Amino acid sequence: MFIQNPAAHVPQLLQALDNPETWLVACYCAAWCDTCGDYQGAFTALSERYPQHLFLWVDVEDNPELLDDLDVENFPTLLIQTAGQTRFFGTMLPYISHLERMMQAIQEEPDTHAEGPADLRTLLAASA
Repeated sequence: MFIQNPAAHVPQLLQALDNPETWLVACYCAAWCDTCGDYQGAFTALSERYPQHLFLWVDVEDNPELLDDLDVENFPTLLIQTAGQTRFFGTMLPYISHLERMMQAIQEEPDTHAEGPADLRTLLAASA
């Protein structure tokens, strides 16, 4: 599932994230970023290959509350959470194959943890 405007879909997002098998794969970008614009098509296509997961496109200027108290300095910045736990948060080169390899690595090593924003369910509930 791919969602571009998180503020308009809070109930749907919360429902999807209640499933512990659903991964959150969020891309933090900005509308003015040409690299992000180029990356969005590949990100959307990847979401179609993984329909069991939630792919979220977050414009950091429209939805800064979905970053918690963190800042994004480079684009694209990606977040992967499983069961509310951050598995990856950071800048990634804009090649979708890098994200796909990161997802495979997380699947192989499910106990990896990383620093990042709070559980997106908490951030969405606070913004609603």
